[in-house]
Amino acid sequence: MRGRKAYVALCAIVACAAMTVSGCGGSNESGGKTKIRFATWDQAEDVDRQQSLVDKFNSSQDKIEVNLEAYGNDFDTKISAGMGSNDAPDVMYMWNYPSYAKGLEPLDTYIQKQDTNYKKDFYPTLWNYNSYRGKTYGIPVGFTTHALYYNKDLFKKAGLAEPTNDWTWKQLQDAARVISSKTDAKGFAFQMKPDPYDFEMYLWSNGAAYSDDEGNMKGNVDSAKALQSYQMFQDMEKSGDAVATEGNGTDEFRSGTVAMFVYGSWALSTLDKEGIHYGVVNIPRFEDQDKSVSILSSSGVSMSKTTKHKAEAWKFIQFWTNAESNKARIGSELPVLTKVVDSEKIEKKPEYKPFYAMLKQSDGFTPSNFRVPDWSEKSDKLSLAFEKMYNPSTYEKPASALASVTK
Repeated sequence: MRGRKAYVALCAIVACAAMTVSGCGGSNESGGKTKIRFATWDQAEDVDRQQSLVDKFNSSQDKIEVNLEAYGNDFDTKISAGMGSNDAPDVMYMWNYPSYAKGLEPLDTYIQKQDTNYKKDFYPTLWNYNSYRGKTYGIPVGFTTHALYYNKDLFKKAGLAEPTNDWTWKQLQDAARVISSKTDAKGFAFQMKPDPYDFEMYLWSNGAAYSDDEGNMKGNVDSAKALQSYQMFQDMEKSGDAVATEGNGTDEFRSGTVAMFVYGSWALSTLDKEGIHYGVVNIPRFEDQDKSVSILSSSGVSMSKTTKHKAEAWKFIQFWTNAESNKARIGSELPVLTKVVDSEKIEKKPEYKPFYAMLKQSDGFTPSNFRVPDWSEKSDKLSLAFEKMYNPSTYEKPASALASVTK
């Protein structure tokens, strides 16, 4: 699953004949077949799994051959360079639609030619994250929401009942206080310098947002409800019931030094491998709100606006996003098709169920990076503001820390 921050590194030049390449010039026709370039950001065993699927597609085609190009951490650099030189891959993984929309082919007309149930097969929340300014630029491939992880052994040691899906933040704070006093662990961990993209979910859960529909941040990012959300985390840290970590909380949770943290499904495989006795439930809600809301880390597959082989590219996109391919990628990403989730009984698995519950109850929210024109600059300022709020050497009041963001 792709993160949200662009990675910048030097592009490696590799031979055109390699299985995974950084992009080659030359003809798109070979042996009577139309060549399609497909760019992924994945690495290692994930690329191996993807290559197997590409090989399966190629073996079924008489007129199309797809070449997988694995860019890894250089993905954003290479996609940007390719679009700038009119040499972008025909098909590519995508997440940052506000930045790349101008180089992508709108897919609405392609979707409209499918049967009426085509879009309904995907969870509706996902379309909001694969669209930009009223146009669909990606077909959903994978996602994760966030959920609350908790250490069952620490809860038992503290004599507490385990968290439930309808917990409030007050209940979390009360439990964190007991755990911090009765065990050697802190009750809760959160990031000292959280990714601003992620943190907006706490504002949504409290009836606020960074910006309005027009992208205006002043009066929104610093509204009373927003300030209450920021302050809650600082208060937990000040009381000693929570710790602000340099990482995402996974390491502290693995070592048993914290009992709870909020994170995506990325932690599941690690915790399972290490035999951690853990549980997962929905993110707690605020006392006066009906539900909590999660941000999505969502990936889609897109078509280059400049590709000369749009029909062939769409045919491959259809293959890559069908039920069979969705099943084949289980383990490296959460399925996005409702029929696959049902057939594979994904929601019956207790560790996966909260991520789908959060997906369903988070429909209708648009991240501010889709609305704020200068989001990159604002995101940097928000990161600094969070550090001022949650660094124990400063503990700056949220309203003061946000002053540079609202200028």
